[in-house]
Amino acid sequence: MSNPQETISLETGGAKPPSTPGLWATILEALRGSHHNFTEGSIGRAIFLLAVPMVLELALESLFAVVNIFYISHMSNNITEALAIVGLTESLLTLVFTIGMGLAMAVTATVARRVGEQNLSGAAHTGAQGIWLGVLCSLPLALVGLFFMPVVFQLMGAHSEVIGIGKGYGQVIFTGNVTVMLLFINNAIFRGAGDASIAMRSLWMANIVNFILDPCFIFGLGPFPEWGVTGSAVATTIGRSAGIAYQFWLLFGGKGRIKIDWHQLTPDFPMMWKLLRLSFGVMVQNFLATSSWIAMMRFVSNFGSGAIAGYTVAIRIIIFAILPAWGMSNAAATLVGQNLGAKKPERAEKSVWMTGAANMVFMLIVTVVFVLATELMIGIFTTEQSVVLYGVAALRILSYGYVFYAWGMVITASFNGAGDTYTPTLINVVCFWLMQIPLAYWLSTHTSLQVNGVFWSVTICDALMAVIAMLLFRRGKWKEVKV
Repeated sequence: MSNPQETISLETGGAKPPSTPGLWATILEALRGSHHNFTEGSIGRAIFLLAVPMVLELALESLFAVVNIFYISHMSNNITEALAIVGLTESLLTLVFTIGMGLAMAVTATVARRVGEQNLSGAAHTGAQGIWLGVLCSLPLALVGLFFMPVVFQLMGAHSEVIGIGKGYGQVIFTGNVTVMLLFINNAIFRGAGDASIAMRSLWMANIVNFILDPCFIFGLGPFPEWGVTGSAVATTIGRSAGIAYQFWLLFGGKGRIKIDWHQLTPDFPMMWKLLRLSFGVMVQNFLATSSWIAMMRFVSNFGSGAIAGYTVAIRIIIFAILPAWGMSNAAATLVGQNLGAKKPERAEKSVWMTGAANMVFMLIVTVVFVLATELMIGIFTTEQSVVLYGVAALRILSYGYVFYAWGMVITASFNGAGDTYTPTLINVVCFWLMQIPLAYWLSTHTSLQVNGVFWSVTICDALMAVIAMLLFRRGKWKEVKV
């Protein structure tokens, strides 16, 4: 019988096969970035290399508002009005995020497909047209911000004192909304190419600049003018612009896998229309999810301010805890796109099942922690008894659906990564509007569950969404989508 080591030596010309890097080396590679081929080799390692920087990118994207609120809360006067205008502006920014995230997913799916095909020039052309599309979509919103922001705040129910103090904040943020669009789209190019660590680093830079400039423009430190809450918007816009400058330096300088040449910036309206059509499904998905959340909040509000506060605290904890799950979902989308482009649909499918399994294990751990330490976690944010009571119920009941949610979010992202935005849109319509909203109303008003019925409706529909998504994914029609 031959020695296995001898067989390996014969097959490799006498050389030992390269060993798989250890965990620490893989973590460093994920943070540092590399031109890893995600259509070859270990799928598990590919998921890790993509997911780690994507998780940190998501965390950093949410850091802008946290930093702004922190500094604004230390102003000497008009703090309540300033915080109110930040809250209103952030709620209006969901429209910008919806458009930006839709365009970003279309760009990621298309760039990933071209990279899988080894067509880097086509990937760069897609990215350039995505940049144009982001600029064009930002213009109407910029005009609203420049000329109509006080009217918008008035329609949102803001008092004249709030508008007078904070209208400048909204005007700066919305007039400069192109910075939000381009951060999303440029990072989508990097994610589609597999350069997730670059996307993460661009947000590091943006947040560092925002963190430094925020107190300077708010409080007038040194040579800076004292602009109060408006200064926070200026700092944030400059910070995002710094992140974009870094992205452009990498994209046009060829520092990453994708290099955009200046001639590729010539507008290609058919390509822009193609990206817009792809993005529309994702925008609708985001709208359906957001509207469903608003409906759930409306049903919860029937049970008083304590229920609203408790539910809000629970949702904030959930959003923070499941960032890794979102990162893994984004990783699955990139793997699907690249492997379909490389004509490896079986590897694409295997990547999704492996990512879903990893996500399920992670979310199962989160469930156990939430169930065992619910009171402790809610207690970190509030000691008001009525708020704690509702928050504990919401967090515990919602956590029972996490194992299903883990699969639902991965497979939905995978459909989008394949360019099939129709299927997840249909799933969202059925699960959110046709099932979750009516079920929440009925359970909360016609059963003894009351407000807990709202929470149970979310858990039940998360399970339903996962089952439907898995059944449709197994049919394999997503493998035939042309992008």
